[in-house]
Amino acid sequence: MKKLVLSVATLALCSLLIACQAVAEQAIRGAVTNLPIPRFVSLKASKGNVRRGPSLTHRIDWILKLRNMPLQVVAEHGHWRKVLDFEGAGGWIHYSLLSGTRTVMAHKDTVDILKQPRLDSLINARLHRNVLAWVNACEPEWCEISANGYKGWAQKSALWGVSIDEVFE
Repeated sequence: MKKLVLSVATLALCSLLIACQAVAEQAIRGAVTNLPIPRFVSLKASKGNVRRGPSLTHRIDWILKLRNMPLQVVAEHGHWRKVLDFEGAGGWIHYSLLSGTRTVMAHKDTVDILKQPRLDSLINARLHRNVLAWVNACEPEWCEISANGYKGWAQKSALWGVSIDEVFE
């Protein structure tokens, strides 16, 4: 009898874990776009109002003024996306002001842009903190970026605007 109860309890626990995993996988997708949450985007416009809530009736808390600035989408509601900037400040912005174009900001005092994705590679350029760059591709530890006419590879850990586990071309 003890073995039967233990077997049933184990089966119930396994079923619960599988169900929780399925719910968790659905929870990391936006309800509106079915895109991953969180994800990175950039500011399409040269100016964007960041609001306290997801509608035009909500107060404007601050205004973004850097076109192509990377932002992290952390929630969705209708035509609105809740975003965070590189300093962690957040609010709601209309989706039409956002682009899927990938950009990053230098997250350290200086970030070397290297010729190859290796620490012993030649330095093509050096970015200072908060300088904007465009992302061409990312490998597990490196991203190929371009900024101010320079192109090369930077360590992913020195950039804000890509997740540490992202890989894309």
